[in-house]
Amino acid sequence: MRLALSYPHGQIGLSPLTDTDALPLMELVAHSSAFHHPWIQPPSTPAAFDALLARSQNDAFQSLTVWANRPSQIVGMINLSQIFRGAFENGYLSYWVAQAFQHRGWMTEAMRLTLHYAFSELGLHRLEANIQPANALSIRLIARIGFVKEGYSANYLKILGEWRDHERWAIHHEIWNERGLPAAVCPQWKPLEGWA
Repeated sequence: MRLALSYPHGQIGLSPLTDTDALPLMELVAHSSAFHHPWIQPPSTPAAFDALLARSQNDAFQSLTVWANRPSQIVGMINLSQIFRGAFENGYLSYWVAQAFQHRGWMTEAMRLTLHYAFSELGLHRLEANIQPANALSIRLIARIGFVKEGYSANYLKILGEWRDHERWAIHHEIWNERGLPAAVCPQWKPLEGWA
């Protein structure tokens, strides 16, 4: 049985990536390629998907599909990469939503679920997101859920063959805005089929 992490009465659920996600994810990517360019490179081929799925079997990488509940369908993806344990307890966050599903508040909800998952279930202390300065939508999203801008890195990541500047945004467990909520309103794992 496949499970999704969702808030009670929420619109969005998170579920670990599986091989059955290949076709719907690649279709989303194909319909959003211009929207995602030049910010990210989601898996657009079977080989790229297989590589992502293999990587998600490693403890240092978590790939989560973002599901809408009415109707139940994949609308995006969130990755937690380079998860370091020990004295660091840090992970790097990347995310995308398909163009057809933007401006609905779904990624805000999905990101809050991700913070719950990262801090409460994985036990991480800090998440970092690196975003190109011109990606205003992504920066607004990350700031809205409590991330703080920590700095600027020139030529930080190679994306689509070019070294690109990035802003560094981060949040740590102590400033996470969901801490202290009653258990009844915190996210829970439910069967993906009929989880709404």
